[in-house]
Amino acid sequence: MPNLTQTSLHQGCLIQDAPNVMSIHQGDCVNLNRDENTYQVIGVDGDHDRCWVRRWPIEPQGGSPVFEISLNQIRNLG
Repeated sequence: MPNLTQTSLHQGCLIQDAPNVMSIHQGDCVNLNRDENTYQVIGVDGDHDRCWVRRWPIEPQGGSPVFEISLNQIRNLG
């Protein structure tokens, strides 16, 4: 039976394995990759790379609906 393990001369992470430097927290304001509107983060599920956002400022008539979006589809304000 062949040995399927591999040995590596490197320890730790490779440069291309660098962690995502953007951190998102509840209450943060962000932009979506698809538009320049501002959204407020309502909740974050880092285990599944998802978050819930709503338009900011909140719509005066009826509020702003909350929707789920991938963390890959948001960016810091800018």
